[in-house]
Amino acid sequence: MKYVVGIDEAGRGPLAGPVTVGIFGAEKKMEKWLLKNIFDNKLRDSKKLSPKKREEIYKKLINLKKQDLVYFSVSHASNKIIDKNGISFAIKKGIASCLKKLEHTLKYNDGHCILKLDGALKAPKEYTNQKTIIKGDEKDVFIACASIVAKVTRDRLMCRLALKYPHYAFDIHKGYGTKLHYFLIKKHGLSHLHRKSFCKKL
Repeated sequence: MKYVVGIDEAGRGPLAGPVTVGIFGAEKKMEKWLLKNIFDNKLRDSKKLSPKKREEIYKKLINLKKQDLVYFSVSHASNKIIDKNGISFAIKKGIASCLKKLEHTLKYNDGHCILKLDGALKAPKEYTNQKTIIKGDEKDVFIACASIVAKVTRDRLMCRLALKYPHYAFDIHKGYGTKLHYFLIKKHGLSHLHRKSFCKKL
């Protein structure tokens, strides 16, 4: 295999905001270099890293992308899509959208590329060479990079949306069901950004 593409999502569980899919591709020979120079030879779930550390890694990946050494893409599926079709549909839509953006660069089905997906994620059936890895962001550097890309991009988006919806502190909890978030929902009600299907018991 010449190329490896990692795929992961961020934002499956929050009460508000989109779910974000990230894909990250590079030549297989980059694997050891990425592990050593980006992760100091220790992979960890992106959610267990500090926001500062995630940002540092993301900036390094941006610089590599500018040099055409790596490729990545993100796709957001809105809370409206989640409410209408469910979280699984939204994630599948995000995966398909991300893959489409890079198909001319990575040429997935020419026999020189493998897709590696975290957890129970699956790419559309037309992508024949794919592999699902449980806790993949702790085992595979390409999935770990995809996880960082998805998480940082979504967090940045939620910070921007916090300016539009100032009563909910989205910049602090990023839409997750924290005590603060529950308190603010009870105080102000649901916003247009909330997943109503996730908030039925509130």
